[in-house]
Amino acid sequence: MKHFLFFIVLITCSLSAQNSDATKDIKAHQKEQNTQFRTKGKSPLTEADRKHFKGLEFFKINLNYRVKAVFIRTPNEEAFAVGTSSGKTKFLIKYGELNFSIKGENLTLAVYQSQRLLTNPIYKDYLFLPFNDLTNGDTTYGGGRFIDLTIPSGNTIVIDFNMAYNPYCAYSDGWNCTIPPVENNLEIEIPVGVKKYKNH
Repeated sequence: MKHFLFFIVLITCSLSAQNSDATKDIKAHQKEQNTQFRTKGKSPLTEADRKHFKGLEFFKINLNYRVKAVFIRTPNEEAFAVGTSSGKTKFLIKYGELNFSIKGENLTLAVYQSQRLLTNPIYKDYLFLPFNDLTNGDTTYGGGRFIDLTIPSGNTIVIDFNMAYNPYCAYSDGWNCTIPPVENNLEIEIPVGVKKYKNH
């Protein structure tokens, strides 16, 4: 019985450490975003907005929205056109599908690679996850949010929706932002990550 209790304590301590590390990563991500938004030449804000910028507004961190997904590769996909906020066209290549559950609901999202970015070796392992959810237009930007991922070595990948960020179009005009494909419309609320900015 003592051995069993010791085992339970070890598992509890391990999970606690993992949650602590995840929270630190999320806070570091938020701090990095705020630093970028204050920096001239890196910020999507207008000069006037940047001068008065006090920080992005984030939902409270909730690790229930940090999920392990089953990654299914979808090879031999061809590039397809997606709309953008400016009315222009971008081309994405579907790289795989992510199957996961949140609050008992089974969900699927597609991950993509940008045809343009694939010409740059820096982005060879980069995966793009744009999505819409039921918070859009209410507490989050109406045009959806994005998450950056890297190609996993195995058949699972962690999606941390606390890391969800807005496209630059959420902050000022003149940007050419990808509109999430319809297959990535989630019929649930994802109340974590960054909130909408002002009236954008």
